[in-house]
Amino acid sequence: MMNDAKGNETGMTVMTEVVARLLFAPSLVVALAVLIKGYADTGDGFNAGVIASLGILIQFVSFGYERASRLPLVRHIPTFGVAFGLTLALLPAFVPLFFGQNLFTHWPPPGAEVITFGTLEIITAVAFDVGVFLLVFGFGVGAINFVARATAEGVSADDSDRPEETL
Repeated sequence: MMNDAKGNETGMTVMTEVVARLLFAPSLVVALAVLIKGYADTGDGFNAGVIASLGILIQFVSFGYERASRLPLVRHIPTFGVAFGLTLALLPAFVPLFFGQNLFTHWPPPGAEVITFGTLEIITAVAFDVGVFLLVFGFGVGAINFVARATAEGVSADDSDRPEETL
């Protein structure tokens, strides 16, 4: 794609880029709110991960692969998010086995005192949802980065590999 007079390779206007920058932090805040809201009402780590990934997608659409791939979240969250998220999501499932309990045994048990952080109760569901959030967010950012890189490099299906159509 050609650069315009301001070096804009995506063909987006300055207004589009400003709006994309302004929407980035709120998308992460909304994702965090959805993640936390799940313990008081409906909400979960999967939806929060998708919302945060969409915030990254807006950056790629607005700025293009070269500029958006320089974001620290884009460089580090695919590896960290998938590895740490999967580990954190599996811990509540398998740690109870080491104490002779069933898979996914809830901690703290019913009737026990719950540790709180503000109004958020720290229970096994919190660890599981945060793990799912990191896993979905890491995968989403990695997939977006992969597709954006392939598009930027002009990778497409080669016609010589396709079988010829017969009439």
